[in-house]
Amino acid sequence: MVQDASADRSDDALDAFIAGRRFALFRSAYLLCGDRDEADDLVQTTLVKVILGWRRLERLDNVEAYARKTLVNTFIASRRRFWHRELPHAELPDRIGPETDTDTGLAVRAALARLTPKQRAVLVLRYWEDLSVEATADALGMRENTVKSHAARGMAALRAEVQGERV
Repeated sequence: MVQDASADRSDDALDAFIAGRRFALFRSAYLLCGDRDEADDLVQTTLVKVILGWRRLERLDNVEAYARKTLVNTFIASRRRFWHRELPHAELPDRIGPETDTDTGLAVRAALARLTPKQRAVLVLRYWEDLSVEATADALGMRENTVKSHAARGMAALRAEVQGERV
């Protein structure tokens, strides 16, 4: 019976983790891929991996860092798949009516979508998730200098694209 009580506590902790981090993971996923449906898929895949390894993960110091790293790795792996290189002929709008986003936000997201997956991952973790260079390097399995290089090149590309669209 003691095992049942600890399993209930574990399930409650898992439910609390998912409820508390799902939206933040979705925002990061959306910034990584630029598509709501793909972001939803990324979050679902990430959460399935977290759920499957939950008992093992409870011993980790930072389950959130594990989930974030899993999200980024899943995103980068999805870009390696052959089917992802296919481009649709047209996109249907999700909603009817004016967008609630500003022109700058649209320009930044469009420019972000044109970056390499690793540059995009570095920029999202560094500037959206507000991780340090060291934490970003740990999350992505890169050296700190590589993170700095990806961040500098990615920011330069973003600036050039956003400024070019404003002109």
